[in-house]
This record gives sequence, structure tokens and C-alpha cells, in this order.
Amino acid sequence: MNIALLGYGRMGKSIEIIALERHHDIVSKISDASADFDFSNVDVAIDFSVPNAAVTNIKKALDAKIPIISGTTGWLERYNEIVDYCNSKNGTFLYASNFSLGVNIFFEINKKLSALMSTVDGYTTAIEEIHHTKKLDAPSGTAITLAEQIIENTNYNDWTLDAPKPNEIPIEAKRIPDVPGTHEITYKSDIDTINIKHTAHSRQGFALGAVIAAEWIKDKKGVFTMQDVLQING
Repeated sequence: MNIALLGYGRMGKSIEIIALERHHDIVSKISDASADFDFSNVDVAIDFSVPNAAVTNIKKALDAKIPIISGTTGWLERYNEIVDYCNSKNGTFLYASNFSLGVNIFFEINKKLSALMSTVDGYTTAIEEIHHTKKLDAPSGTAITLAEQIIENTNYNDWTLDAPKPNEIPIEAKRIPDVPGTHEITYKSDIDTINIKHTAHSRQGFALGAVIAAEWIKDKKGVFTMQDVLQING
């Protein structure tokens, strides 16, 4: 499979290593969103760029009839625009806030636990996420996904990085050198505390998931998620 990497930072380089190990070819590496893209020999594009480049990258791939997956966060206020654009082009698009296979299992645990916690009183909920100091957005896309899942199942109606108002989930976003990613959800009462936590040890898990998603999406049409790739029904 011939892959174009749109964004060649830390994640792009990690994806390249995994892709080559899985016998794929990297035929294009783009770091500048304003560059002219040559998709003539590309089977799938993988976008791990920056927030202000992601929408341009995704649309260029869809214009060229190239399936594209994106793990860039910080642009999701335009997600529905991209979904509509993909459908109008009869294209192929997959977005995930986190491509780690373990994190996607963690998402399912989070949904189940939040549904269980909604049936009892006396607990408050908080989210903590830790990433490397070069991560541009806060909170992480993964933390936002976790918060949205909790909101769907409970009386919380929003999340915040500030002092929470009633019915807001507080998210604490920490930036520490050389931390691939940690996410922890805490339910606390006067009686006890329940925690679930995912800790990434390297970027390899994110990169592997992205390449697996690219392999899966290659010959499909539509808008997909990692739930589709992993056949997780929720």
C-alpha cells in the first residue's frame, strides 16, 4: 500500500516506521499545508498535521479521491463540515481522537462505567490528562472524547478547564516533557474513590492503530471511526 503522510512530526515519523515494518511504502511526506500535493501514486493518506492545516489536508485528499484518516485534534468545530464534504465527494474519511487500540478499548470501558455511575448518587467526576510539552491543544482530543461519553450517560452537560460550575466535568491538562499520553477518570464520594486510567508507554501504539486503520479503510467509501475498524459495537 502506498501511503502519503500529511504532517511529518513525531507521529508522522512513528507512523512511517510502523508502515515500513508492515511492508507498505511511504510515497509522500508533506509538512506544509500550502504545498501542492501529488496523490497520483497514493492509496491512502494519513493526516497527523496541526489544527490549522488539517481541514485543508483532508479536503485536498478527498478532492483527489484518496481515502484519508486523520488523528489531528483541535479542529473539530469543523468536523461536520468535513463529513458533509466527504459525502458530497463520495469519498472516504476516518477520524479518531486516538488511534491506540488500547485507548479505544478504554473508551468502551469509560462508556460502561459512566452508565453504571449514573445510577448512584454522591459521586463527583474529574478527568486528568498528561501529555508532552509539544502538544499544541489542551485538553487532548482523547480527554474531550472521554468527557463527551460521560456527558451522554450522566447529568453532566459540559466540561471545563476552569473551576467547574454545577454539572460541568473538570479536566486538568498537564504538560510534562516526554510523556506520550496518560488519561485518568476519577469518581469520588465521601465513602470511596473509583479510578480508571490508561497510560501510553510510547507513540508506537498510536502509530500502529493509524496504520491498521489505513489498511482497513483503503477500499471503502463513507465516514468511519475506530469502532468500525475494531468492530466494537459499543
